Amino acid sequence: MIYLETARLRLRDWVETDLEPFRQLNADEEVMTYFPKTLSNDETDMFYKSILSEFQECGFGLYAVEVKENQEFIGFIGFHRANFESDFTPCIEIGWRLKKEAWGKGYATEGAEACLHYGFKELGFRDVYSWTAEINKPSSHVMNKIGMQFITMFNHPKVELDSPLCRHVLFHISQK
Repeated sequence: MIYLETARLRLRDWVETDLEPFRQLNADEEVMTYFPKTLSNDETDMFYKSILSEFQECGFGLYAVEVKENQEFIGFIGFHRANFESDFTPCIEIGWRLKKEAWGKGYATEGAEACLHYGFKELGFRDVYSWTAEINKPSSHVMNKIGMQFITMFNHPKVELDSPLCRHVLFHISQK
């Protein structure tokens, strides 16, 4: 099923042929720079299954993203129910992860803007959050571009305190 289309992208259900490029995406050290580690094939397979499960439970999730021009899988953009221990959870998170060949083309912004519109108009979301490591300036820039507002900084409870990735920025947007 195709959930959203933009001028250049399709945000759709995952298909089995997405799994191998998804494994490659999660194993890429450059793509995973702002995460504690790359993911093994087994970890990616578990992540893939959890994405599918969230779609079944919620009717939304992290959409597989392909470029319309060539139907190439480039990663994911979409929503996730976040429930780690924090003063702003549980909440709906918007997030993205794209292969490095897709960087710098505006795909994350284009897809995330479409997701926010869909989330507010079709899914009935009232609030959406996003966060990233403080040092991840590219993702923070996307959050700003899609109209999200910086709220605060926090230490991510799932990241070691001595890690340069522990300190996170939190962004928020409400339905207009």
